[in-house]
Formats: sequence, C-alpha cells, structure tokens
Amino acid sequence: MSRLAVYPGSFDPLTRGHLDIIHRTARIFDAVIVAVSNNPTKKHTFSVSERLDMVESSIRDLPNVDVDTFSGLLVDYMRVKKAHVLIRGLRVVSDMDYEFQLASFNRRLYKEVETVFLMPDDQYTYLAASMVKEVARLGAPVDAFVTPYVGRRLKRRFPRK
Repeated sequence: MSRLAVYPGSFDPLTRGHLDIIHRTARIFDAVIVAVSNNPTKKHTFSVSERLDMVESSIRDLPNVDVDTFSGLLVDYMRVKKAHVLIRGLRVVSDMDYEFQLASFNRRLYKEVETVFLMPDDQYTYLAASMVKEVARLGAPVDAFVTPYVGRRLKRRFPRK
C-alpha cells in the first residue's frame, strides 16, 4: 500500500522553507502531492499557473512528488485523491494555535485525515512568503529565501524603479 501525503498551500511564492518541508515529506512518504490552492477570494501576487510553474520547476529532482491545484475544501480534494495524510509546516510556536484549530476542523470534516506537522530546518524558521514578497518589492536580494528561478520571477513582478 502506497503512503500518500498532501502538502497544501498558496506557495505565493514558493520559499526555501516550503522546499525544505517538501524534501522532508518526500523522504518519509511514498508519494507526495504539493497542492497549490486556487482561492479566488484571496489576493495573490502570482496566478495559480505561475505558482504551479514555480513549484514544478523547483521539485524536478523529486520523482515521488507531484504538483496539483485545488479549490474548495481541502478535505474534499483529499477524499478524491484517497489521501489520508495532510502535511503542515510549523515555523514558530505561534503557528501552532492556528494549525491545531485547522487540524481539528479537518478531522471533524474528514475523520480519516491525519495531520502531520513538520518543522523546517532552523535556518528557515523565520521565513514567510509574505516577508519574501515585501523584501522583493523593496528591491533587496531574495536569493537566500527562494530558488534562483523564483527569484527571477519576483524581480520581474517587482522591478526596481
């Protein structure tokens, strides 16, 4: 029986912290789906297709990882995929309150789901996509936070004036 895990998120943009969680998940599970959310009510910097492209370009070296998109309830997507493991990254203690509520809610909606929390490497615990976008918007280098490809996408999105 194959062990499938789903790692959902907006990945707007994909950071090295996200990649660290993806690599860790790929070592633990037989198959991983990085599920890029398509939520039209949220204002994203990058479109769904751009975010899919950034994730796909960054995980080519991981044969057991696929990239997909979903909209609506994550648990409905997981039912369709017959997935029972949900991966969530925890950077700092303050993430735990929200993530604990979310995990409990998801389990209530889909009793077969188990949420697994992974911590990124220490060097990424401070890293948030919103901060990366702000740094890029202000013209500072983002190489330490994202892959070169994602960095180029950010530079095009936020050209220096």
